Amino acid sequence: MEGIAHRRVEVNGIKMHIAEKGEGPVVLFLHGFPELWYSWRHQILALSSQGYHAVAPDLRGYGDTEAPASISSYTCFHIVGDLVALIDSLGVDQVFLVAHDWGAIIGWYLCMFRPEKVKAYVCLSVPFLRRHPNVRTVDGMRAVYGDDYYICRFQKPDEMEAQMAEVGTEYVLKNILTTRKPGPPIFPKGEYGSGFNPDMTDSLPSWLPEDDLAYYVSKYQKTGFTGPLNYYRNMNLNWELTAPWSGVKVQVPVKFITGEFDMVYTSRNVKEYIHGGGFKQDVPNLEEVIVQKDVAHFNNQESAEEIGNYIYEFIKKF
Repeated sequence: MEGIAHRRVEVNGIKMHIAEKGEGPVVLFLHGFPELWYSWRHQILALSSQGYHAVAPDLRGYGDTEAPASISSYTCFHIVGDLVALIDSLGVDQVFLVAHDWGAIIGWYLCMFRPEKVKAYVCLSVPFLRRHPNVRTVDGMRAVYGDDYYICRFQKPDEMEAQMAEVGTEYVLKNILTTRKPGPPIFPKGEYGSGFNPDMTDSLPSWLPEDDLAYYVSKYQKTGFTGPLNYYRNMNLNWELTAPWSGVKVQVPVKFITGEFDMVYTSRNVKEYIHGGGFKQDVPNLEEVIVQKDVAHFNNQESAEEIGNYIYEFIKKF
């Protein structure tokens, strides 16, 4: 990938793989599920050519970064701890943060716990998730969407891994990455089945060539899905751990970008929260919300050039 360098950094007791290119202020990219540093390949090239040091790790449990065995090693504290150590290792006090999906959730935690580390935040897909004072996160999702909601289905150790193994790594990754189905992902009972994308076709979209899918498949065939799924298995524990931050407002400057067909954006009450004042109330320095026409969940790849431009236009102001 055109001069992108790779190395491993000791952070918070694990070895973390990072991809990087360029010199200047650091832009830290956080990927989601089921992705890797590779999801940011286009933006790394774009931002590094515009005077920035683009850095994209494989998060804990993903790709070439170490994956601790215990489920409880994947709390928000562990993952934010990895990132704070990574930022320190880069020799800077602050970074521009760009994050998508699970990376976005971790990004919000980083902005809550260590706001002084983040100069500005470009958040893709997942808005700030306000902590309910009385209802644990997964319990709340179960009440709204039922037991077959994907996050509920991911909770039991080894169960989803076995169901994914039945259909195979390539099927799972292709099924998730190509989905354009709006609304909350609901799985068929007791199996992976059609998973996220009941309309999956044999052909790939233009933005995900065979070679790119093959890169993801090669990494997940080595690591499996347990590390990434453990993020979901800590959502209730994260709710308990973050009680001290209940009601906190995120003060970092934020630009939020989503696609009109994004599965998060089109889930229940999310649009109302984003556009109805709740999001701005929780994130007072939310400067802009962009909804991309005819774009689905993986907007950092589907509309890569446009996302790169949006990032640059926002961070160059600071």
